[in-house]
Amino acid sequence: MTYDDYLKDLKVCCEKCFGLCCTALYFSKSDGFPENKEAGNPCINLQKDFKCSVHKKLRDKGLKGCIAYDCLGAGQKVAQVTFKGVNWRSDKENSNKMFDAFILMRQLHEMLWYLTEAFLLNKDIKDEIELLIKETDKLTLLEVDDFLELDVDSHRDKVNKILKNTSEFIRTKAGTSKKKKKIDYFGANLKNAKLRGVDFRGACLIAANLRGADLSYADFIAADMRDADISGANLGKSIFLTQAQINTTKGDSNTKLPSRITRPSHWR
Repeated sequence: MTYDDYLKDLKVCCEKCFGLCCTALYFSKSDGFPENKEAGNPCINLQKDFKCSVHKKLRDKGLKGCIAYDCLGAGQKVAQVTFKGVNWRSDKENSNKMFDAFILMRQLHEMLWYLTEAFLLNKDIKDEIELLIKETDKLTLLEVDDFLELDVDSHRDKVNKILKNTSEFIRTKAGTSKKKKKIDYFGANLKNAKLRGVDFRGACLIAANLRGADLSYADFIAADMRDADISGANLGKSIFLTQAQINTTKGDSNTKLPSRITRPSHWR
């Protein structure tokens, strides 16, 4: 597979899924979901055809959790590849396997998202990254019983070493390899700040004011960016951003984003 093939595989296609994110996951109303829901129970808004009855009204209803969520293509992979088009309603005996597989697949697809970016960024270990991409992709194609036995944590450790190496490589090459000074930027006023190469991995950026900030080469792995204002900010060369992170932010037409991130429709 080429880089473009992998990216296509990591794009959500709800039409080929069976509402797995609306069923397999635990929901909390306080996190912007329709209700408090146990994992394995379908959402109250999931219809018999596996479509969401309020999909066009998510923002009006304040369902930020639904808006932000991105399975990175894990839903259709489990539905069409792992279970070969059989849905959890017609095969209730294996429904829990489908839900467990979806949660595992989402983790592997997230690793693939990051690894494909690392492949383009870190030429020093390009061959090593390519092998790990192929290994990860191969895991997503396992038969269901073998798939559910995967040691995902062990595989993630290998992936994380590559991602950390790539982050340091890029930030050092850019002459901006700054060490992260703190983890909590909750509500911080960073308007127009020069934040090139800052390590925001795992940082809390909830409601932070990043308007007009230069975030080139900054690393955003696992950063919580809910309600952060990135209007006019430059994230065009930021690394390890996901669509889900950007979906939770506030931005505008002047916000610069990496090419593989889609500008949210709700932005000004």
